[in-house]
Amino acid sequence: MHRTRSQLAMAAVAVALGLLVVVQLRAQAGNAGLAQLSTQDLTVLVANLNARNDQLRREVSSLEDELATLNQNRARGEESLDELRADLRRVRAYAGLDPVGGPGVTIFISGPIDGSGVEELINELRNAGAEAIGVGDVRIVTGVVVTGARGAAAIAEAPLGEVFELSAIGAPDKLTGSLTRSGGVIAQLAATQPDVSVTVTPVDRIELPATTRTLVPAHGHPRL
Repeated sequence: MHRTRSQLAMAAVAVALGLLVVVQLRAQAGNAGLAQLSTQDLTVLVANLNARNDQLRREVSSLEDELATLNQNRARGEESLDELRADLRRVRAYAGLDPVGGPGVTIFISGPIDGSGVEELINELRNAGAEAIGVGDVRIVTGVVVTGARGAAAIAEAPLGEVFELSAIGAPDKLTGSLTRSGGVIAQLAATQPDVSVTVTPVDRIELPATTRTLVPAHGHPRL
C-alpha cells in the first residue's frame, strides 16, 4: 500500500515536470521566433500593432458617440412625450372632458332671472378669462345653452329655479373685477331685472365636474 502511494506521487511529480518543460519550450520557441525577425520586420510588426490599436480606439470612440446620441434622442423623445401628455391634459380640461379644480369665483343668483341674463354672466366670465364654468352640476361646454323666460330659466333643458349658483375657475380678482365693474353685466342686470340679486365671492378652490355630453361631432369629420 505504501509502495503504491509512492508510485502515484512519483507519477504526479513527473507529470508536473513534463508540463513545466513544455511551457518552457513553447516560450523559448516564441522568443526564438521574434529573435529571428529582422529589425525591419519588427518595425513593421510594431507599426501594424499600433495601427490596429488606433483602429480599435476609433471604433470605441465611434460607439461611444452613437451611445451618447441614442441617449440624447431617448431623452428628447421622453421629453416630447411628456409635453404631449401635458398638452392633452390641458385640452381635455379646457374642453370639459375631465373634472377640474382651482381658484375662481362663485356667483350666487336669486330671483326670477331669465336665460339671457344667465348667458350674459357666462359670456362675461369667458371674456374675463375663465378657464372652466359650471352651473350647478352642469359643466358649460359647446352646445350647452341657457334658455327660458324670467323665473323659468333652464340649462340643458333642466330648470334652474330662482336660487342657484354659477361657478368659474380663473383669476379670482380678474373675474370679480370684470363682473362687478361700474356699468358691467351685474349693473345692467340690476337695471333690467331689479328683482334679481347677484353676489360674487372669490374663492381659493372650486371643483367642477366633467361634462356628460358627447362632444364627438355626429356629422363633421376631420379633414386631413
